[in-house]
Amino acid sequence: MHGKRSRFLTIMLVLGMAFFYVPMVLLVVYSFNYSKIVPVWGGWSLRWYEVLFQSEEVWMAVSLSLKIAFVNATFATMLGTLAGLAMVRFGRFRGRTLFGGMLVAPLVMPEVITGLSLLVFFISMKQLVGWPEQRGFATITIAHITFSLAYVAVTIQARLTGMGEDLEEAAADLGAKPFKVLTAITIPRLTPALISGWLLAFTLSLDDLVIASFVTGPGANTLPILIFSRIRLGLRPDINALATIMILVIATCVAIAAILMFRQQRADLKDQQLAERGES
Repeated sequence: MHGKRSRFLTIMLVLGMAFFYVPMVLLVVYSFNYSKIVPVWGGWSLRWYEVLFQSEEVWMAVSLSLKIAFVNATFATMLGTLAGLAMVRFGRFRGRTLFGGMLVAPLVMPEVITGLSLLVFFISMKQLVGWPEQRGFATITIAHITFSLAYVAVTIQARLTGMGEDLEEAAADLGAKPFKVLTAITIPRLTPALISGWLLAFTLSLDDLVIASFVTGPGANTLPILIFSRIRLGLRPDINALATIMILVIATCVAIAAILMFRQQRADLKDQQLAERGES
């Protein structure tokens, strides 16, 4: 009975992984297709990578998307970390329930509503104070930060709840100031969650199409907007080449993050073991 169950779970796991990764593998394979018609195989070729690297429009979109994603991830991580610390370490304070509700609201709010509300906000701001003069990098970045920080805050909250307050209390008992405890104990132990939150915010920004399409303006096309507009006119092989490069870059970043997180977790385990030996 146990053998049949293990075999069933293995088959389900293989099917699930195949369902997720086979389309990506096909996309990578067809990025080397010589034929201009995507479904027709015309032999192996780097033709569409050459076309891709010669496309100024594509690289302008890539550059804009990466800049937005980097700024968004950095600010969302800082603000989300502060929000997570407030929710977990500051105990109960006036307005905590309202603050928590507003914090998780972007997680359940439809993207169409978020994008439309931000568009109305930016139009109103322009009428009142003359900013922004035109929608583009700044407006997209602000829009992405508004929903990305919620994901970061949830990640930080989960990490803070799981790691407890023993080391922080011990440091405080030994005379460490609150800021010293935060920088020397709390933040280093939050490193895996900080990396995860930053990568999540970065990926969400690169992936966003709906909200960005509301708050962008002429000449400020992000990569998802450019890809979507091109697919509407017909699937082009150079898009497969671009997607392949993105998969390679993201896989490399995830691998590096996993290595850093593994090292940090191993260091935390050693610190915990040393602390237990000291107590005994």
